[in-house]
Amino acid sequence: MTNRPDARSMIRLSSRCFALEVDKRALVVTMACGLVIAMLTILALGTGSYALTSQQVLKALTYGTTDDRLLAIVWEARVPRSVAAVLVGLALGAAGCIFQSISRNALGSPDIIGFTTGAATGAIIHIIFINAGALGTALASLIGGLATAALVYVLSLHGGITGGYRLVLIGIGVSAMLTALNTLMLARGHIDLAVKARMWLMGSLSQATWSTIGPASVATFVALGLICACARALTIMEMGDDEAQQLGVRVEHIRRLSTLGGVALTACAVAMAGPISFVALAAAQIVRRLTASARVHVVSSAVMGAALLCGADLTAKSIPGPIAVPVGILTGLIGGLYFIALIARQRSV
Repeated sequence: MTNRPDARSMIRLSSRCFALEVDKRALVVTMACGLVIAMLTILALGTGSYALTSQQVLKALTYGTTDDRLLAIVWEARVPRSVAAVLVGLALGAAGCIFQSISRNALGSPDIIGFTTGAATGAIIHIIFINAGALGTALASLIGGLATAALVYVLSLHGGITGGYRLVLIGIGVSAMLTALNTLMLARGHIDLAVKARMWLMGSLSQATWSTIGPASVATFVALGLICACARALTIMEMGDDEAQQLGVRVEHIRRLSTLGGVALTACAVAMAGPISFVALAAAQIVRRLTASARVHVVSSAVMGAALLCGADLTAKSIPGPIAVPVGILTGLIGGLYFIALIARQRSV
């Protein structure tokens, strides 16, 4: 069985400098998700303790008003949160697509195989023992994610090859150990810092600021560019390593580069919002079902992840109560049901 798409389902763009093939269904899905993100963002900017109409939001965004209070609410309080929701969703959606392709497993998500937990471990170590600000927490989460990925990759190597259930199962084991370590640090750390770390672990976009969004957004788009460059080779690798090598693909090299890019995306997402569960797991699978294609749709999965997280964040903001519900808790509740349903459909598990 091959992974070659029907030529009628592709749009080919070419010139003297480049040639690009775009799946028609993936293009439609991406554009639809983009429209959904725009609508959800407008609604989110108007939702809060001080409700705004869509007209007020649009006027503030275009500086079509002189109301300083309105401008402050939109640009200083709500736009950073909406931008963070889009960026985190993009990063998680693309990372989930990459890890499911590398592991060739529907459960190959950064939250399942331990990379999200590793990024959280780095951030907790920083908060408990150093506490040097949001930027330091972001860098610590990046280091933690990369270190965890290196450990899982080395332990999953067998005959010079990694991937499949071996990668997933070793990732689950490493994640369990890191979760225990995180709990121990929270129990032994200073009470105030432990509470701060525990709140961060809930996964929330409410604390997003331009100081953390700026550096993380640059790293996110660099990592996205890296994995987009690997997408075609990963699609060929879906046919199997032997076939891919015969077609000239450096399989393990592409796998390492893709893993690096996926971990960087996961760490950037964790740095901006804390651990957000199940967006990475669901986005790529929804795209595969909508496109009816086994190709590695990195861009479509990224945009789908952004749409899912924007929707979850708007829902979290709309839940009445004295305390705002962190979006990480909401995605965990919904994602847990999705995970159970996914496991139930996996006959080989």
